[in-house]
Amino acid sequence: MLVDSRRALLVSGTLLAGAVVLGLLVALPVTRPAVQAGDDAVWDVAGDVRNDPATAVAVALSWLGSGAVNWPLRVPAIALLAWRRHWLRLAAFALAVLSSELLIGPVKAAYDRDRPPGSLIETSAAAFPSGHAVAGAVTAVGLVLVLARPGPSRWRWEVRAVVFAGLMALSRVYLRAHWLSDTVTGALLGAGLALGWPALLMALRNRIGSPTPPAP
Repeated sequence: MLVDSRRALLVSGTLLAGAVVLGLLVALPVTRPAVQAGDDAVWDVAGDVRNDPATAVAVALSWLGSGAVNWPLRVPAIALLAWRRHWLRLAAFALAVLSSELLIGPVKAAYDRDRPPGSLIETSAAAFPSGHAVAGAVTAVGLVLVLARPGPSRWRWEVRAVVFAGLMALSRVYLRAHWLSDTVTGALLGAGLALGWPALLMALRNRIGSPTPPAP
């Protein structure tokens, strides 16, 4: 499924480490004001560039990252993988989805960060991290990794998945439903889990399946 599981684990670890670092910057009293200053600046820009066409596009992207879209994509994908008996791919995708869903609620509760003022859409729960960004990245990147065959075609779909996850996350910032740091952390977390689980399972399978060298 992954041509180079070691490289994939390295990339996944880098993405997850980035999410942890951002989380610490948001949490620590010493660095929180600087992060908030950057978030405030982006919030101001989002208000300055607001227009009806951009708002319509942002609302559509935000909807594509919602559970109403993610779950109808996830469930058939899991069923298809089970029908094809692609058990490693099924386990990888299911673990990515499960771990992301289990993380969102507790992390939001732990940070309990207020939403930006003046949201253009209805919101619920705390702001950090963005659940839309986590779920969108897990679904978009995860589906490509477990459904597409390795090669140039899958690479192109991987790029499209990353671009979609990024645009969807930014749509939440434009709509003032999240601070920028909420969405960046969520996207890093979701992409890291989507890539990390298949890479880890593939590495374990290669390690278990490798022949034992003969004794001297």
